Amino acid sequence: MKPGAGLAFLLLIDVAGALYKQWIPNTNFENASNWDNLRAPCNGATIIFENRKKLSVLVQSMHSVTGMYIPWDGEFILASGAGFAAYTAGSASNPGCETESTSTFRDADSYQWLDPTLWHAASSTDDLESGNYLFSVHEESVPCRYDDVVFPADASFRVNIQSYSQAIELKSVSIMGQKFTRDEDFVHYMQSNTAKLQFHGQGSLKVTNAKCNDKTGCACGNSWERENICSALLQHSENVCPGVVCMNPLRPVGHCCDICGATVSLEYAPDFEIEKYRNRLVHTFLSLSRYAGVQMALSKVYKPQSLLGIIPRESVAEIQIVIIDNKTASETGTSAEQLASEIMSDVTNHGKSFGIVKGNMQIATGNNSGKSIESKALVVITASVTGVLCLLLLLVGVIIFLLMKRKTSLTRFWKKHCDLEPFEEAAEKGFENPMFDSPTNTTADVHGLYSGEDALKGICLKESGTYFINPLYDENECSI
Repeated sequence: MKPGAGLAFLLLIDVAGALYKQWIPNTNFENASNWDNLRAPCNGATIIFENRKKLSVLVQSMHSVTGMYIPWDGEFILASGAGFAAYTAGSASNPGCETESTSTFRDADSYQWLDPTLWHAASSTDDLESGNYLFSVHEESVPCRYDDVVFPADASFRVNIQSYSQAIELKSVSIMGQKFTRDEDFVHYMQSNTAKLQFHGQGSLKVTNAKCNDKTGCACGNSWERENICSALLQHSENVCPGVVCMNPLRPVGHCCDICGATVSLEYAPDFEIEKYRNRLVHTFLSLSRYAGVQMALSKVYKPQSLLGIIPRESVAEIQIVIIDNKTASETGTSAEQLASEIMSDVTNHGKSFGIVKGNMQIATGNNSGKSIESKALVVITASVTGVLCLLLLLVGVIIFLLMKRKTSLTRFWKKHCDLEPFEEAAEKGFENPMFDSPTNTTADVHGLYSGEDALKGICLKESGTYFINPLYDENECSI
């Protein structure tokens, strides 16, 4: 990323439009990070490639070497004027280099397709070249099914495409200047020796040239690889997420780690257009100078649902907005909070015109009070959630009431309607309910859904137990 780019706002363009994901690592000979001493080989050095490694290496200049060990299965792609020559005494040496040193090419097999840190995202190829990259949640940092994947034309590479579920679908793939939009052409390329050196692992890639035709947006499609994406991400930090300063951080859908900042979840109607709303956010909010340093990701996700946080329910599609900022310490997330609040206010006043039904906001910021670090979290709970909770509380109350009524009236019901064995003998076979006190009397002063003679017709005791009479069937069933 170019200097200063982190101070500009970045927006994840919706998945309805074309996104470009560019692979970052390369296996270029001149790339210092590919060598054990973290510098390109000096003139006169002995070059070592492990013989058991498969490798494709782009060489962009002339190199004088004392010796060179090459892999059994590999290739060198020579740019114009590039190559290798035997080192002779008196040849110019690179600044800071020692002659006759040894340089060993590092292992390139560790680079994984599913590692979100190894991709750059942009809305165009021009933005890729200029370093105007986009922020996104981890699942969407890896190429999605409607993305154009780009391997730079001036770079060789090697990537592990291991996938544990299914073929990785992509809109198109560009490799060293050649773009593939038909799966037949790409399959033919993947059978070449060069492709076998560039891609390895048990997974497969499929080019579909498909576009998202849903104006409300299309989900990325990487949720089935979430566990593997997070595993690839956390391998760099001993499987531990970076620490955060807010005590109650957020975990957006599709993200592997907690964040400080804000999330806005939008429920939308069929006339919602994600591209139109994205433009609204860009021109109304993100263009303001006070939001320099804010990063925002906008996309459609499927959020898992559960009843009372226990019983799983079908996932629901929603528009998720994730906002973070570059503030630190106690100020962390404060700009994100301000932007989220403005978005929620805009949803209240103008959301209907954009096809937005309602919004939900969550905020977590760093608020340092003395030596303690606190987090501020604001949740806007929708009316539907409140209604469900009230209904559940009412249901529990009705059940408790009916149980209490049953206990106080059980003896009367049995004596009046059933000519069975003495109640005292049957009662000795039961268990007292520890949730309630034993009544001091069994009067019929409790009024409810049933009372008097109507209540007596509803319940019966038999040797097989107590049961309720369905009024749609013969009430004489008790005498059977």
